[in-house]
Amino acid sequence: MKPFRELKVWQKAHETTLQVYETTCKLPNNEMYGLTSQMRRCAASIPANIAEGCGRSGDVELARYCQIAMGFASELEYHVLLS
Repeated sequence: MKPFRELKVWQKAHETTLQVYETTCKLPNNEMYGLTSQMRRCAASIPANIAEGCGRSGDVELARYCQIAMGFASELEYHVLLS
C-alpha cells in the first residue's frame, strides 16, 4: 500500500480534475449531460484509478491501474480537443 497523495502524478491529476470542473462550468448549458459530464467523469477517473492502484497489494496492480488512468487521460484529451 502506497500513500497516493505523495505521488506527483496523482497531485497533477487532481489539479487537472479541479481545472476541468472549473472550465466545464463555462460550457453551454446544453452540454451539461453530454460533453461536460464526459469530461468530468474522465478527469475524476484519472486520480481515482491511481489512488485505487496505490491501495492494492503490489506494483503489478498499481501498474494496471495506472494504465487504466492513462486510458482516461487519452479520452479526456480528445474531449478537450472536441470542446
